[in-house]
Amino acid sequence: MIFAAVLGVVTSMSMVILRGILGPTAFDRILSLNMFGTHVVVLAVLAGHFMGTEFFLDIAMTYALINFITTIAFLRYFKYGISVGDK
Repeated sequence: MIFAAVLGVVTSMSMVILRGILGPTAFDRILSLNMFGTHVVVLAVLAGHFMGTEFFLDIAMTYALINFITTIAFLRYFKYGISVGDK
């Protein structure tokens, strides 16, 4: 069952990479990177479940938070062309 879940996530990751390569705009590419990061979080949770440890859940939560903040920062940069501290 775990093998089927990992296979599904890896297949979805390959489609996300394709969307990132073929994306017509920068926003499509940024969001595909966000989706790829979300898939990495899912793989970390599956690895933690398979190994029977909760350590991977902590790593997955931290990575998900960093992924979210980075995506917001990139989207803000590409929309406004400035960083948060600039005026």
